[in-house]
Amino acid sequence: MPMPKVDSLQDTEGEAKTVAMAKGSPQSGQDYETDFYGWTQNQARLLRRGQFTELDIINLSEEIEALGRQQRQELKSRLGILIGHLLKWQYQSEKRSRSWQVTIRGQRRDIQELLLDNPSLKPYIPEALSRGFLVGLDLVVLETPLTYVAFPDECPYTLEQLFDYNFPEGIADLL
Repeated sequence: MPMPKVDSLQDTEGEAKTVAMAKGSPQSGQDYETDFYGWTQNQARLLRRGQFTELDIINLSEEIEALGRQQRQELKSRLGILIGHLLKWQYQSEKRSRSWQVTIRGQRRDIQELLLDNPSLKPYIPEALSRGFLVGLDLVVLETPLTYVAFPDECPYTLEQLFDYNFPEGIADLL
């Protein structure tokens, strides 16, 4: 069996470390650049077998970090959808629909589940709320005749309101 490619890395203390980086198993030919799915399956197999020296450490660590960023992005996106629908509910009361109600309820539930599954995201909530508000504004401006000047510069809702199934008052009664 051919030896994996070996590169030198700097660890957190600045010391050079030798790290084995296997592009894939010799039998499979799976490569990070040309067969990502095959590469992921091979990396999982190597991990389960304890074949750590054959792992593609550089790409594996980058992918793990990307998974964490993806969870942050999901929180921001879901908050944006929730805020956007709450703004539509508030600013276009004559067009309120069951669809908006269900979307508001579903986003609240999905955000709560995301936070239960990823409690380390909780410190990121204020930043996600701020960024999500901008996403929500874009959604409202895209889907309604309203313009940005019709809305406040900052999110008008508290976290408590965002997660309260009875906010705005009466919304839950209509379902």
